[in-house]
Amino acid sequence: MSSAAPTAPDAAPGQALRLADQVIRRAWGVRLLAAVRRHRADLLAALVFTVLAGWLTHGLWPDPSGRTLALNPEDQALYEWFLAVDARALLGDFSLLTDRLNAPDGVNLMANTTVIALGIACAPITLLLGAPVTFALLAAANLAGTALAWYLLFHRTLRTRRLAAALGGALCGFGPGMISQTNSHLHMTAQWLVPVIVWLVVRLLRAADPGPTPPAGTAPEEAPPTGPNRRRMFSSAAGLAAAVTAQVFIGEEVLFLAAGTLLVMAVSYAFADRDLARRALPGFAAGLAIAAGLALLVLGYPLWFQFAGPQGVSDGMFSPRYFSADLSSWWTLSPLSVAGSAESARLTTGPAEYNTFLGWPLLLVAAASAIWAGRRRLVLACVVAALVMGALSLGPEVVLGGTRTALPGPYALLAGLPVVDGALPMRFGLALLPLVATLLVLAVDRALRGTGRARRLVPLAVVAALLPLFPTPLPTADRPAVPEFVTGGHWRQCVRPGGVLVPVPLPTPKEPWPMRWAAAADAGFGMPEGFFIGPYGRGGTAAMGTFQQPTSALLADVAKRGDQPAIGDEQRRQAARDADFWGASCVALADDAPHVESLRATLEQLYGPATRIADVWIWRV
Repeated sequence: MSSAAPTAPDAAPGQALRLADQVIRRAWGVRLLAAVRRHRADLLAALVFTVLAGWLTHGLWPDPSGRTLALNPEDQALYEWFLAVDARALLGDFSLLTDRLNAPDGVNLMANTTVIALGIACAPITLLLGAPVTFALLAAANLAGTALAWYLLFHRTLRTRRLAAALGGALCGFGPGMISQTNSHLHMTAQWLVPVIVWLVVRLLRAADPGPTPPAGTAPEEAPPTGPNRRRMFSSAAGLAAAVTAQVFIGEEVLFLAAGTLLVMAVSYAFADRDLARRALPGFAAGLAIAAGLALLVLGYPLWFQFAGPQGVSDGMFSPRYFSADLSSWWTLSPLSVAGSAESARLTTGPAEYNTFLGWPLLLVAAASAIWAGRRRLVLACVVAALVMGALSLGPEVVLGGTRTALPGPYALLAGLPVVDGALPMRFGLALLPLVATLLVLAVDRALRGTGRARRLVPLAVVAALLPLFPTPLPTADRPAVPEFVTGGHWRQCVRPGGVLVPVPLPTPKEPWPMRWAAAADAGFGMPEGFFIGPYGRGGTAAMGTFQQPTSALLADVAKRGDQPAIGDEQRRQAARDADFWGASCVALADDAPHVESLRATLEQLYGPATRIADVWIWRV
């Protein structure tokens, strides 16, 4: 006699649930695989751009905290501090006026290039792994992201072939100016939102165009629908407001350059296609007004704070005459390119400003592409914008081969205008990367769609023009380790969170290294003085850094010369007054400070005997 085990009453439903779960997982797997196959070319482009960006910045990766970009380490220290301060938003400790530098007055973050949006977005990485890791990630991601964004715009908006779009995207993301600015200028290389802004402007224009008027005698049922697409106009305007707002909190100078370039292109395109201008202008202008209004709802207060708020500045601090592009730099190859020469570095102000070094092969091929590419209206708009932005890059006086010619440059017409005087003339040259790339993309696309010798010769000519510009890895170097006093959290023994620590010597724009201490502590404490832009110029104009207090000036002189000054009662009283002015909790001296023994002896005369905590001498004041 046999018996069967009884079947649990919920066995059948359980099997059904497991079967349903398997079906759902299989369906998602099929969809994911289909999506990968459908976009495999785009994914390959993204992979290539990412690998290239990683290779160019690979010198930072063995040890981001112990490595620095050798050509501009000062700005890297500054941006790591920016990232640390921005990351405090995740802890609920963030303000547009930060008290973590320039104690007690603080620093206006909107008046500085603080990449707030990037810093907040990457806050988990910064708090978990440190600001140097975030910096290295952003240095590479900005290059790859900008290249990919332009590739997608060229392919999907201009409807060009992928090969053409990839070449254009590579120039936009890895052109000489972008590689040069990667030397610590995160706010200038974060350009991946610019193609999004361009796409939204084009989308708005298309939605605002009611279409051509049908010929006379066309039957109503045969006439195409006319009138602007209001729903699409509003969504485009809202998206444009969001993108512009985000870009303001990433890099205002990039937004300014993009807006100026688009303005010139729009005027040129309207001149070439007056029918389109007449049809679309009312709706297009209304859409832009909606976008501006929506953006101002968010940006109104931050922009006021930037120009008129505490520690704000309303002018530029950099000389347009000094930061002007040399005319001969346009046909010279960048020293950071495989075919470049170190001798050409004399044509610009520094290794972070090779913005105009496109080289004569690319200029010749770009000119030929403009003649041959077709799409006359778009080509005309690109050429006019390139000429205007290139001319403005020359500054108020044309310089040729390092010699001032006394010929006025077009920028002289804009000098002194609000906002404009905050932009460096030579950076107008960055706008030519996407403009030239567009000309190359159109030419290659036309060739690939045709037959005959042009199908091979045009892409080969473009590649040949781009090869000399192929970038070399960014030079890097070792940098001193941050004291264990900071990295181990020992600073809390003498400074409460949010309090003020005085490192010796104090940070300055030329020697900002102690700001790495604050970055390593996630900006948990403040510092006096430092590297920033504030209203410390003549008459409250913009200046780099602030005034040194007598004690910080004395200590800086000891660090520079090694001579031990005579210290009397007046110097001790002044040291006490300065410590009170800063709101300092303690003064700290690391073992690797220059002339450390002289500094220690001076500090002991000023503040009394030192206390040793970890690898740092401290004085509680």
